[in-house]
Amino acid sequence: MENIREKEDAKLSEKTVTINIDGIDYQVPDGITVLEAARLVNIEIPSLCYLKDINEIGVCRVCVVEIEGSRTLQASCVYPVREGLKIRTNTERVRRARKTAVTLLLSNHHRECLTCVRNLNCELQNLADNLGIRDIPYTGEMKDYGFFDNNPAIQRDYNKCINCRRCMAICNKIQECYVYSPINRGLDTIIAPAFQKDMSDVTCIMCGQCVLACPTASLTEKESINEVWAAISDPNKHVIAQTAPSIQVTIGEIFGMPIGSFVAGKLVAALKRLGFDKVFATDVTADLTIMEEASELVERLLKHPDHLPLLSSCCPAWVKYAEHFYPEFLPHLSTTKSPHEMCGALTKTWYAKKYGIDPKNIVNVAIMPCTAKKYEAMRPEMQSDGFRNVDYVLTTRELGRMIRQVGIDFVNLPDEEYDEPFDQYSGAGMIFGATGGVLEAAVRTAHKLITGKEMPVPDFKEARGQSGLKYGKVTLGDKTITIAIAHGTGNAKRALEMYKSGEMKFDYMEVMACPGGCVGGGGQPILGSRDHKYISLSYRHNRSDTLYNVEKGKKIRRSHENPRVKQIYKEFLGHPLSKVSKKYLHTSYVERGKYPYLKA
Repeated sequence: MENIREKEDAKLSEKTVTINIDGIDYQVPDGITVLEAARLVNIEIPSLCYLKDINEIGVCRVCVVEIEGSRTLQASCVYPVREGLKIRTNTERVRRARKTAVTLLLSNHHRECLTCVRNLNCELQNLADNLGIRDIPYTGEMKDYGFFDNNPAIQRDYNKCINCRRCMAICNKIQECYVYSPINRGLDTIIAPAFQKDMSDVTCIMCGQCVLACPTASLTEKESINEVWAAISDPNKHVIAQTAPSIQVTIGEIFGMPIGSFVAGKLVAALKRLGFDKVFATDVTADLTIMEEASELVERLLKHPDHLPLLSSCCPAWVKYAEHFYPEFLPHLSTTKSPHEMCGALTKTWYAKKYGIDPKNIVNVAIMPCTAKKYEAMRPEMQSDGFRNVDYVLTTRELGRMIRQVGIDFVNLPDEEYDEPFDQYSGAGMIFGATGGVLEAAVRTAHKLITGKEMPVPDFKEARGQSGLKYGKVTLGDKTITIAIAHGTGNAKRALEMYKSGEMKFDYMEVMACPGGCVGGGGQPILGSRDHKYISLSYRHNRSDTLYNVEKGKKIRRSHENPRVKQIYKEFLGHPLSKVSKKYLHTSYVERGKYPYLKA
């Protein structure tokens, strides 16, 4: 008999029960499902619709097993264990039922695997291969449900939807945007926004969590790879790549490296081999974001306390969420642009002038963890002197595809350095990639601005960890402020509702739309639901821990100490919140309403 240790990422009771799986007895925690129990003992039961704690509905029928005493097969993802339960996971009846369920899905699925963006990383494709499905005996009308991509961030191919409802569960239960619901009945059912509108016409915040949850290519980011290749191939264009902090600990996963591997040097080397003229670290303008946002916090705290709380604004999905659902809080959002937009603005102004480059020939490509950054780059507010700050946004996944297209051996690349003048960054700019990182970085600089002294220990433990909603207090001179940190817009909603009701007051709140912050962004590598790692925070922990560990070893850990930031202020901006800073580094917001399609 095997004793199964309680796993860190599962909510397990201390009581155990003895069950029998395929003739072997195991002790497992009471209260979990058969599917969880099997995976704890390394027995693979396939699934499609299942996401732990989020989508446990048993609709795909792929995870069925035989239970002794039960006349019918049972969906293991919703069947609880009990003392003495006997389970068979690999009988002829079970294999036949699973194969039939998947074959029926494939019979009405547009099987364009060779040209599909999820080829070799598709849960349906992998399952069909594992089950040995070699032909589809069922024939009939292949319906065309439509393809929607009337927005810059996310495209929806209903012909590849398998009605698993994972996108709906993520959007409703975690993000609480309620974009998706079942439409029509029977075989005509699809999971779609209201009236099957495009994402741009509903309250979609473009966060891309539904893309991460989707097991097929029904939901994908809108690719910009061809446009970027065209820019690189144009001899008249000066093409810049800028990389977000979190990309340094996620891009390696696409090439088989362990989760959380720090590969900043290899990332730079790969981008230079792809043909980019310059490779910049967005971490530098993350430091600049902190200078502006921390100054804004101090100004409100000391001069305009009635303008508190200050809410962070560097997450475009969160900003769009506020524009849709909480417009009354828009005056409280920091007006600072996000780091990649600041970098874009500076490359087409200060950098262009400094190096004698015509800004119309500069193409700024941002490598981001986020699908919402694609949307943000297209916002009309994100322009400087008539030029769009950022021309194209590539997700981590898109960059991975580009690297593979040219056959670069990423794992064995030598480490190379970022290019001047966006090459030196502080640890504060680096931890932007993890939830709580923006607030922790801002607190370090706000302390200096108020007291004239550095924080004795820059680490702000209250800001760290994967709890969805965190509160704490920090002392800045003779001022003690209450801070809040939320990741996942559902948690932001809870914080704002508590603020409105008076249950909780805070002076400064950081919000990241994606669980875990940018390390869990909608443009990051898709891991799928295997080992229930999608919703468990273990992989996000690994990525965040790497950022913090590398940051701790940096000589410069505060944004205001960054020599490049000092240089930019000296040569161009003057000082934080100056007229020049407000012109190029700040923005405004728009009330969008809960029913935007009524205005369309």
